[in-house]
Amino acid sequence: MPVISVGENEPLERALRRFKKKIEREGILRTLKERKHYEKPSERKRRKRRSV
Repeated sequence: MPVISVGENEPLERALRRFKKKIEREGILRTLKERKHYEKPSERKRRKRRSV
């Protein structure tokens, strides 16, 4: 669970941007997108080969 501490005088937009970056680095969005639709095993292998 990502946690972001917001400073007292910090704009909400800046904190939101940090939160989005942290989620992206941890790979949460990627796993969410992967679970959203079924991916055939052959497509999964092809995607993994391209990323390596």
